[in-house]
Amino acid sequence: MNAPWALSIDVEEYFQVANLRAAFPESSWDRLDSRLDHGMDALLGALERHRAHATFFFLGWVAERRPDLVRRCRELGHEIASHGFAHAFLWDIGEPGLDAELARTERALVAACGERPLGFRASNFTLTRRTWWAFELLARRGYVYDSSVHPVRHPTYGVPDFEPGLSRVPTRAGREILEFPVATARLFGRNAPVGGGGYFRLLPLAVTRAALRSVERAQRPVALYFHPWEFDPAQPRVAVGAWKRFRHYVNLARTLPRLEALLARRPSTSMRGVLEQLGAWPTLGADAAQPSVRPPG
Repeated sequence: MNAPWALSIDVEEYFQVANLRAAFPESSWDRLDSRLDHGMDALLGALERHRAHATFFFLGWVAERRPDLVRRCRELGHEIASHGFAHAFLWDIGEPGLDAELARTERALVAACGERPLGFRASNFTLTRRTWWAFELLARRGYVYDSSVHPVRHPTYGVPDFEPGLSRVPTRAGREILEFPVATARLFGRNAPVGGGGYFRLLPLAVTRAALRSVERAQRPVALYFHPWEFDPAQPRVAVGAWKRFRHYVNLARTLPRLEALLARRPSTSMRGVLEQLGAWPTLGADAAQPSVRPPG
């Protein structure tokens, strides 16, 4: 891989993920034992060993309870960004709810590390055509980039005809938001998800490497995403449906060695780092012009 590539981490507890929602309502979260340190120690250790960096998208719920983790990431040179507050789907909380979540998360992150987040990723990529209003809110709140639109077909999320590389989303607020989607590769005329998560754990590493090379041949920057719980194979097993269990637990023990194999070939940087390398911070320059994406409708 020759183009710059970004590593991003959605910092959330194992009991906050969508696949396990039925077992862990939000009202129960404070009574559950945290396992964040298991995954975060593994991730931060791997990044340090390979002199790599990443963007850590923190839930505000986590940042309020673990400001030490926010500070640790920042002191190690990683970018701090927002993942919202309580891992809610955007269409469930609406614009007022997201505004409140962003404000609370910003306060928690500033209190923890002294820096306001300029990047955002919605829970479960739920910035879709039905929640396009989120771009207006992000612009008003001063965000520079977003990584919430997944250009794939999926039962829950996705905008399959969205530009899979960097793009500029204009807003009525008069500011553009840079959209930096996680990596997809063209397969049978469609965008196939290859940018991390369960796909990284399920696919053989050789397939992932080949897919990422195809992204680079298309002259698109690579963005990968993971979660701390994917580096914690000893986490408690929960009785949920077979498909959800498979998606959550498949190959957890292989995530760390596979990531280390990628980092050994090329250390990653943060999402902001890639945008800076491409001359796209804070706006896309003439030399890195990408297609604008208009609001649908």
